[in-house]
This record gives sequence, C-alpha cells and structure tokens, in this order.
Amino acid sequence: MLSVAKVQRRNAWRYYVRGVAFGDGRRPVGQSLKDAQETAGLPPGRWWGRGLTALGLTAGAEVSERQMELTFGQGRHPDADRIQQHLLDDGADPATARRATVLGQPIEEIEACNQTPLLALDFTFRPQASLIVLWALGDAHTRRVIERAHERAVDRALRWLEDEVAETRWSSGRSRAKTPALVVAAFRHFDNRDGFPLLHEHCLVLNRVQRLDGNGDPKWGALDTRRLYRHVVAAGTLYTLAMTTEVCEELGLATVPREVTPGLRPVMEIAGVDSELIDWSATRRQQIEGVLEGLTYKYAQEHGRLPGEQARHGLGWWAAQDTRREKKTPRPLEQLLAWWKASALLKFGKQVVDGLLHRCRAAGAAIRARVDPHVDVVLAAVDVAAVVFTVRGKFARRHVLAEARRHLLETLRGREFTRGLDDYIAGRALADHGRQTTDPQPDRRAPAADQIFYTADFPEPDPWFIAGTDGTPPRESSRYERARVASLAVRNAIRAARTTSAGQADASAATSAAAHTGEQHHDQPSAPPHAVDHPGRDAALTPAQQAAAVHAHQQAAMPDEYLQGRTTDAGTWLRTPKNLERLAAFTRAADARRRTYEDTKPPAAPDDLADGHRQQHEQQHRHPGHGQGPGPRP
Repeated sequence: MLSVAKVQRRNAWRYYVRGVAFGDGRRPVGQSLKDAQETAGLPPGRWWGRGLTALGLTAGAEVSERQMELTFGQGRHPDADRIQQHLLDDGADPATARRATVLGQPIEEIEACNQTPLLALDFTFRPQASLIVLWALGDAHTRRVIERAHERAVDRALRWLEDEVAETRWSSGRSRAKTPALVVAAFRHFDNRDGFPLLHEHCLVLNRVQRLDGNGDPKWGALDTRRLYRHVVAAGTLYTLAMTTEVCEELGLATVPREVTPGLRPVMEIAGVDSELIDWSATRRQQIEGVLEGLTYKYAQEHGRLPGEQARHGLGWWAAQDTRREKKTPRPLEQLLAWWKASALLKFGKQVVDGLLHRCRAAGAAIRARVDPHVDVVLAAVDVAAVVFTVRGKFARRHVLAEARRHLLETLRGREFTRGLDDYIAGRALADHGRQTTDPQPDRRAPAADQIFYTADFPEPDPWFIAGTDGTPPRESSRYERARVASLAVRNAIRAARTTSAGQADASAATSAAAHTGEQHHDQPSAPPHAVDHPGRDAALTPAQQAAAVHAHQQAAMPDEYLQGRTTDAGTWLRTPKNLERLAAFTRAADARRRTYEDTKPPAAPDDLADGHRQQHEQQHRHPGHGQGPGPRP
C-alpha cells in the first residue's frame, strides 16, 4: 500500500527533519539527529536513486541532519556548506557562492511570487496488516524474509517510477523530458503512534532532477509531480504484488480476500492470520471506525441521506485526522518485539501466537494445492477491462495496469509469475476491449501515452440494494460491486463460448467468444513471452478445456463468501439464508411503517393509487432476482 504527502517550504519540512527522520517521534530539543537515533536504537535514513551521481553521493549512504535541512528545507545541494566555502576561498562573493549551491529555481524567487515551494513528495510504503502481524510475532527468519521482501518491493516500485514515470517540465509545462534519475531519502519505521507494529518506509522524493539544456549542459529543474501523483495507485499495486508474492513463495504461504469496508475492494491478506490478530495490531483503524460512525450520523442528519462513495472517503479522512495522536518516544526494535509478543500472549495465549506461522503454512499449502499457477490472459484482459470501465467509465493505461496487478494478486493468491505479465495483460486489455477517446489535435502536440484515454463497450449493470448487517439500513451497491458483476458476466460468456467450441482451432474459439460478448477486435499484441502454463497439465486437453480447468482450479480456492457473497454476483446475495433473513426483517419493518403512514394520511385518489401500484411494480423489477443478473448472457 502506498500513500503520498507533500513536503513544502514553510513548516512541513521541519516536521520531516525533526519527526519522520526520528521514527515519527518527538526528538529532544538540542540533541542532534544522529545522537538521538543512536540513543533510541533507530536506523538512520539512507540515500537512494540514480540522481545521487550528479550530487556526488552514493546509494545507501547515511542521510545527515544537515543534508536534510539543506536539501528538503532550502532546495540546495546536500553538501552546500562545503561547496560554498570552497567558492568563497576562491574569491567568489557570498551571493554567487550561495547561488551555485541551489538546485534549480531558488525557493526565495518562488515565494516572491506568492507560491509555496514544493520541495519533495513523501511516498510511504507499508504491507498488509497480516504481513505486519507475521513480521511482529514471527521468528527471526520470518522477520528477515519479510523485511527483505519489503526492501526489494520498495526498490522495484521506485525503480518503476524512475524508469517509466518520472519527467521534468519547464516553460510552464510546454517542454518536458524523461528523467530516469531520482534523488530519494528513505527512512524505515517499525510502529505506529500507539506503539503497535506498523512496518513502513518513508521515501522523500526530491522535487529536483537534472536534465540537459539546449547546449547539452546539465541543469536542475522540477519534477512533473502531477504525473507522479497520477501513477501512485499503479506504483502501490506493484509494491503490494511484489512483496506479497516474494513472502508467499519464500515461506510457503497464500493469500485470501478480506473485506475491510463493505462494498469496497477486499484486501488480500495472508491465509491463517486470524482477524482478531489483525484487529489487535490495527489500532488506528478501530479508532477511525469509531469516529467515522459519528461523522456519518451527523452527515445523515444534515443532508437527509447517507453519504455516497466520495463523501465516505472525505469522512474517512476527517476521522483519521481527528484520531491522530501526538508523537511518541521511539524505542529500539528489540524492545518493541518483546512488548508486542507479551501483549499478544496475554490477549490470545501461547498456542495462538507460537503456532501462527504453522497455521499460515498449513492454510497456504491447502490453497496452493488448489490454485493453478497458470494465467489465462484472455480472461484476465476481460476482467481488467470490465472492472476499470465500470468503475471509471474513461480510463488511461495506468488504471488498467494497476488493475492487472490486482488481478494477478487475487488470482494467483501469492504464486510466482513471470515478470512483465502485468504489462502484457494491460496491453491486451486495451488492444482487445479499449476504444480510444482522446483524439490528437492537428495544431497541438500529440498527447503522451499516459494522457490517452479509452473507454469500452461493456454493458453497465444497474445498481441494486444490499441488505444491511447488524441493524444497519440497506445500501446501494458500490461501483466496485457492479464492476465485479460486469466482469463475471462477460467472463462467463467467454467460458461458455469456449466450452461449446471445444475441439476447434484457437481462431474459431476467439471468433465465437467475440460473437457472444460483442467485443471489438483490435490488433492483437504479440504472444506473451511468459511460461505461464502449468507443466503437469494433460497435453491432450484442448485450449478450451485447459481454460475451463484453470478457472475451476482458481475458483475452488476462493472462499464461498467471496464467490457468492455481497462482492460478487448480484443475484446470489439475495438467496443466501443470512441475507434472506435480514431482508425479511427489513421488509417487515418497512411494511409496519407503511401501514402506520397509510393509517394517518388522507384517502388517495384513484389515479394516485394506480400510479403507486405501477411504481411499486417497477421498483420490484429493478432488483435482480434468480436468472436476472445484469450483463450479457451467452
């Protein structure tokens, strides 16, 4: 998971120099950063990125307090003091010597234009809660595996941003160039503000990069931070996919979907980690949920309705700010590990804590035995395109790439895959199902690849209502739930077409699938150079039978509540006994309120009665029942 914050000139940079560099704690006044880190047992910050070469620094070198102040507080060279003194000794005047140490436009000039300089972006990487629990309560080997996977996943995500995304712009954005050379200061933290485990990495990406001017001389300029912001989700999914896959392969684990917020995408957690252990470590979530309930009630009182998806995100942000505690005094990792272990033993007992890894491996072995590591790129492309289209309507390649990485995480359940498969699935989804909506203007510069938007021609499912739980009122289906329905409908049509055309050539099968789904054919990408087929598969199976077998293996490993619950088919949630009982209770309460209202209101005219019966009939037919699931049918 990845979050982003700004590091600006005024007071924000002081927060990072004094707090983030000190384990998110409150550093004693008058104590140097290095001494405070050594006293508290905290690891120092480290430099990262190809841009360090231009600054004369090396990757992995320690970040000093003065370097933090110069670089992220003043926008100058990390060794500006030494460079400036050398120039003064050579006879340069103070103003010229200081200007020679400034990276790009001086922040004083930016502030003179009544603008707040943006000095850096704070990219914070953290794994899923179940991985954090395993890291905090596991043995030394488990912690080393998780930390090593975390380091490699952070490096891979930053390297992808450096190679594929980072650009510099000048002349008010009219000119831009690729800059695969970032400057990053990384700080690792181990706990949250409550002292509970939270392994995460703060990566301060300097908003200065070097490019060549018209004369071929190096020149410092600003990053295109908007472009970085647009690719945050894709970078976060790459980090999660890379870290989860490495840990699962190294320790023999697997993942399961866990619904955190009803209607939103489930989080792929490590199988075998109990929800009680996750709640024990996720203290912030519990505090946020308590405040969020009150904010939601207040919103409903003021607006006369429940908040929608966008309003829920805003209320969640306010709840997080209201529950944000003061800084703590950092402690060494050894002390934290002992305290976490004692806290978990007191709450759950020795058998639960000491047997955690064994249970995770047992659950992972059962899932890995049922999940085939084969990836059907045709079905994957359909799933990715249908979900992105239903959620967004119009989308760019970065949205499809992020969804392709989620698809691999949800489908393979932690199994290894060939690098580059996510890019291939994204390209296949755009080529097979995307329709470009961005038209180049004849008198303007051609749009960049990430600025081209697409849409698709999948039918959008109508919204339906989902029965509430624990006495809560019913809610309208979210965009993600409707996206899952659209994806399942199209994939079922393709599977049905493949089954009926078993034994035919691949071209005939593809033609039949297109006839059933109504998909438009574009130029197909070249065949994937990935060995994704299972080596033990029966060679006598036809391609259609192989696809059906792959799907059966993958679906068999999914929990029933994920396949038949609220986050999948619109027609199945009504037929589960639990939801039928809740819906019946809600119907009885609604009927009672209706009878009370009818007893108190004046008699209605005959035309009003007819209109009421017609509206009730139409509303009943809006709810998908048995055999009425939305989407195309084979």
